[in-house]
Amino acid sequence: MASVNPFDVSDSDEEAERRPNETVDTERSPSEGAPGPPPGNAFSLPADAEPPTLLLSSNRTSPSGEGMSVSAAATSTMAGGVETRVSVDVIAAQLLRDQYILTALEFHTELLEAGRELPRLRDYFSNPGNFERQSGTPPAKDQVLGPGGPLNRAGSISTLDSLDFARYSDDGNRESDERVAVLEFELRKAKETIQALRANLTQAAESEVASQERKNFKSSPEIQEPIRPLEKRALNFLVNEYLLKNEYKLSSITFSDENDDQDFELWDDVGLNIPKPPDLLQLYRNGGSTLSSPTDKVDASVGVAFGDLPGNCVSREPQKKPDLSQQSEVVQELEYQLNLLNSEKQSLAEQIKKLQSEIQILKKSVSFPPPATLELCSSSSSSKPCSTNPPSVPSLDNGQYLDIRGVSEAGNDLVSTSTQNTSQSQQQTCNKTTSQQRAQFDQPNRKLSPAFQQALLSFCRMCSESRLGAEVSRIADSEESVMLMLGRCLPHIVPNVLLAKREELIPLILCTACLHPEPKERDQLLHILFNLIKRPDDEQRQMILTGCVAFARHVGPTRVEAELLPQCWEQINHKYPERRLLVAEACGALAPYLPKEIRSSLVLSMLQQMLTEDKADMVREAVVKSLGIIMGYIDDSDKYAQGFELMLLSLGDPSERVVNAVHQVFIPAFAAWTTELGTLHTALIPSLLARIEKLLTQGEHGLDEHKLHVFLSALQSLIPPLFAVVLQNAPFTSRAKPHEDIPAIEVTRFPRPASPLQDMAIIIGNRELLSSLLLLYDHQLEHEGTTGWESLLWVVNQLLPQLIEIVGRINVTSSTCVHEFSRFFWRFCRTFGKIFTNTKVKPQFQEILRLSEENVDASAGNGILTKATVPIYATGVLTCYNQEEDRKLLVGFLEDVMTTLSLSHAPLDSLKASFVELGANPVYHELLLTVLWYGVVHTSALVRCTAARMFELVLRGMSEALVDRRAAPALITLCSGPELSVRIATIPAFGTIMETVTQKELLERVKMQLASFLEDPQYQDQHSLHMEIIRTFGRVGPNAEPRFRDDFVLPHLHKLALANNSQSVESKRIDIAIHLFEAYSALSCCFISEEVMVNHFLPGLRCLHADMEQLSPEHEVILGSMIKECEIKVENRGISDAQGSISIASSLVGEDAKTKFLSKMGQLTTSGAMLANVFQRKK
Repeated sequence: MASVNPFDVSDSDEEAERRPNETVDTERSPSEGAPGPPPGNAFSLPADAEPPTLLLSSNRTSPSGEGMSVSAAATSTMAGGVETRVSVDVIAAQLLRDQYILTALEFHTELLEAGRELPRLRDYFSNPGNFERQSGTPPAKDQVLGPGGPLNRAGSISTLDSLDFARYSDDGNRESDERVAVLEFELRKAKETIQALRANLTQAAESEVASQERKNFKSSPEIQEPIRPLEKRALNFLVNEYLLKNEYKLSSITFSDENDDQDFELWDDVGLNIPKPPDLLQLYRNGGSTLSSPTDKVDASVGVAFGDLPGNCVSREPQKKPDLSQQSEVVQELEYQLNLLNSEKQSLAEQIKKLQSEIQILKKSVSFPPPATLELCSSSSSSKPCSTNPPSVPSLDNGQYLDIRGVSEAGNDLVSTSTQNTSQSQQQTCNKTTSQQRAQFDQPNRKLSPAFQQALLSFCRMCSESRLGAEVSRIADSEESVMLMLGRCLPHIVPNVLLAKREELIPLILCTACLHPEPKERDQLLHILFNLIKRPDDEQRQMILTGCVAFARHVGPTRVEAELLPQCWEQINHKYPERRLLVAEACGALAPYLPKEIRSSLVLSMLQQMLTEDKADMVREAVVKSLGIIMGYIDDSDKYAQGFELMLLSLGDPSERVVNAVHQVFIPAFAAWTTELGTLHTALIPSLLARIEKLLTQGEHGLDEHKLHVFLSALQSLIPPLFAVVLQNAPFTSRAKPHEDIPAIEVTRFPRPASPLQDMAIIIGNRELLSSLLLLYDHQLEHEGTTGWESLLWVVNQLLPQLIEIVGRINVTSSTCVHEFSRFFWRFCRTFGKIFTNTKVKPQFQEILRLSEENVDASAGNGILTKATVPIYATGVLTCYNQEEDRKLLVGFLEDVMTTLSLSHAPLDSLKASFVELGANPVYHELLLTVLWYGVVHTSALVRCTAARMFELVLRGMSEALVDRRAAPALITLCSGPELSVRIATIPAFGTIMETVTQKELLERVKMQLASFLEDPQYQDQHSLHMEIIRTFGRVGPNAEPRFRDDFVLPHLHKLALANNSQSVESKRIDIAIHLFEAYSALSCCFISEEVMVNHFLPGLRCLHADMEQLSPEHEVILGSMIKECEIKVENRGISDAQGSISIASSLVGEDAKTKFLSKMGQLTTSGAMLANVFQRKK
């Protein structure tokens, strides 16, 4: 018996080279007749024991989905007394199986010191997963020990290959060392996590390479597949390792610097759980040998199954021959696989025949594959283009290196387990190759080898290594291939196109996005589309929107929701307003092509968010227009309340362009929807009226005119849809049939619409149908009445009375409110027609406005004739139609109102509001002068006095010819009357003429009339006349002709100030003084010549100063400052001619005087009306 020295071991191939006579390769069979080991040997193997085998537990699986169990080692025996030796790999496996971890570590360390590193131990101790603590029950005896199996170990162990044994001597503090070790372990785990995440990203990027692309590369060997990042990092590591091992340290340092993004000290930096391949030398030596396919290899953590090795032996008896039962099982298995291969062969042959018949039908010739693809086809059968036999040499792939089986064993396993998969892939490859051979080339009658032919062609200068070269070298052979190529190339093309020309790429991007099979690529292309131009202008946005609509029509609502809407959502808060504008416009353009649920939920919410948050006016304007489009397609009645709130929100927008968009798009679309719901006249309009009434109730002490304008403008935009409801629900609607005999609609029949959506012809459908309905409408109102016409009865019996009641509550002095309601009633009456206005609207107003003195409360001033109902009826209803009878009705109404209010001593605010509103339109100037002439010749002085005061309101804006021909004679006629009150009432009108007219003759006539008031002895003691003249001079002086101001106004003010010094009645004296102060304050801003300043302006101020010293000390201080500054100005003019106008208030010299002047002005309690006129320019 030969004894075995357990410490005299070999390391397989390396030891075999040292002792060729003592050991054999592990693949060889043991010799016959070797004596067995002694029974007492702990490492002996029983004669009937099976050969030891290693089972590697892997956290990955082979391509077939099964775990891989391979033979790790076999015992070696020698004949005739030569001692049997066992490989170190078997000993390492035994130690790991029995959990002798520290012993295995000592063993590993000794092997390292001897320069004989064992891969099993190296992989085991470098894998931190083998040393994780896990709770739970220990594995059973037959359970495979995986990398995460339980292991009781010292708390300081991170991984055993990183241990510092010097720290664990019996001396020193072990607890502190353990604490340090734990921290080191946590640090290492964190680094490993970072590396794992980076590697995961690397592999994810690697996996994105399309399978079709790989097939193209494999089918054309002359084109080399571009290197992938993972391959590059692995090769970099191996190159650096080779340089270090061979003492090329400087080259290694340079190489590391050029690849600073990679850690060359740690293989795990290459990728997550990527096994390390052999070094470059080993790869070079094995480069020519046949290797097993990496697809059959796995990256495995090293472990040992409990049943792989006997527990007490390393040597064994010669292997026995398998028994007959085992041989029969093997034969049955082989027969079964043979049957499978035959059936596959038959199916492939049938498919080939089918393809050949199709080719013959299409009259296409099929050529033999080029030499580059010969490896995919077999030449064993001349009648079949492809063979079903598996290739003898599997193709190589990247990423997996660990192969723990022999080459022949791997090859056998490939044949036995992957035959079906291989044959199927070959069938697909061959079919594709056959279909791609469309052109036939002449084959030279030469006997060059394919390798020589390929080497010869390599001298052609073609670029296939770069991305672009690879794309150029491949020609798409189908529509799908074209789409795939465009999807790959467009992201590289777009950044290199000029910004001004990028819209030329829109058709290409959209076509590719429509037809590309990969959702991820489609998403990338649409992302490129929305980010194509940094700040797209209007034309570029229109082009992109046109493309989006075309895309939506092509792909349908599901893909629009899944692919286009996310692009809009991503840019909803983009920093450039042009991009947000594109999103807002896209939401509206895509509305018809979206699912209705998305349209009324997601898109509506997106637009609402942009309306409330976006700061750009143009974006909110586009949002409002898109909301209008959404309202045109929405059919969820529950969204009515949200639509109403959006309307009010957008109407309150501070931007005028946004509000215009509301009236042009949103309100017509929203009204059309409410018309279909039947809630236009039952919910929408009543809601607005209720808000107006609430606003009037809350605004008794101060009406919010802006909100009133918002609600009233919305009502005004709803007039056309309301009239359409009346026409479409009329008793005659069914009889309306458009035909050629119907007369065309007059151009002025309806008010000019703000947008096409408010055009009645478009709301109804077409102009012919509208003409027919209008004829029937007028006939029904004039002859048949409104019985059974519910929509029109609602307008007459509910809407009109409520509107008239609201009109009576607004403030008549608010010109804005009067103007808004006047325009509303004008559009309302013009839309509903003349017959409706005469028979339904006017009677309701006339019933309320009974023109009698009983209808005027002179004491309280709250009669109906003093309310805004008068000007709104006059300017909104009576001016709708401009025929002779309509003008006569308006003139008669104004004359009656003027007479009634004058005789009742009532406030004239309603009459003034009517004259101001009508006077803004020159068309009514003649009409207003007709009304005033009626008052001029009236027998009552009260009426004549009212007429005189109305002249002041209508003269502004009136032509000089009309003033000279009609207004001035009327005023002079009034002045010739005996009543002093009437003469005084004409003074403001004369002042207005002096302010607005430039005709010299007319000015002289006015000047003579005013001079008669001032110089006639009968007016010397007329206090009220003097106050009216001073007030008028202060108002018109700054804007009047300079000659009139210097020659007439200032001299007479001087006289009035001088006369006031001798006024004995203190109340009259103070009244005149205050009015003079206001007049001088206004005139001080004018340019006054030195002569007039010395002769009239300063003397007048001194006289006024004398009065204020006694009557009003606060005014006296300001007047003193004004006099002082005027004197300084006069002195300065004597030194140098001053340019520009003299402004006493703005030219105060000294900061103290200026501050004192302003503070005193702030203390005044008198009216500042005179100062306001200072800033009016002459018209």
